[in-house]
Amino acid sequence: MSTLLLVRHGETEWHAENRYAGTSDVALTERGLRQAERLGEFLAAQPEPPVALYCSPQSRAQRTAEPSAKALGLAIETVEGLREVHFGVAEGRVLGELPADLVERFRADPVAGAFPGAEPPVEAAARGVRTLREIAAREAGGRVLVVTHNTFLRLTLCQLLGIPLARYRTVFPRLDNAAITEVTIDGENIGLRRFNQPAE
Repeated sequence: MSTLLLVRHGETEWHAENRYAGTSDVALTERGLRQAERLGEFLAAQPEPPVALYCSPQSRAQRTAEPSAKALGLAIETVEGLREVHFGVAEGRVLGELPADLVERFRADPVAGAFPGAEPPVEAAARGVRTLREIAAREAGGRVLVVTHNTFLRLTLCQLLGIPLARYRTVFPRLDNAAITEVTIDGENIGLRRFNQPAE
């Protein structure tokens, strides 16, 4: 059985406006940098700290992972499959900047009504499950930190836990920045041990 500590990156410059940051490269705020530092301190103080660290290639995730890598004495293993979902026409925008009919369809069903040009949520969820299972197999029996993204994680968690993907925005309204969600993977058996725990 492998234990994965799934963490959303720290706060970015687009959070205050609730602007969609998928594949866009957005910097952390000062608060986001402090969240990253606290995450590393929190993990280093645990009785069983992570023994490996995997991270999205995007800079906001890398910058979040850096203090933990230093505190734990680990190298950051960058994995392309951990990148955030691309949001198509919504990328870099807030909902109020989009046509009302697109927003209505998205809110009614964020899978069937995904934004034009977006990575299909079904494909993103499959990518997430595949990537996490590969990490779990590689670190069999280990405790692993995985730093990645909000929508990617919510879709992946739904797929892992057998929750309909169309419910990802209601079942998991939000993953807080630098908070920890712990899952165990033992073959086909998935366990949710904790969700959205602040690193404090």
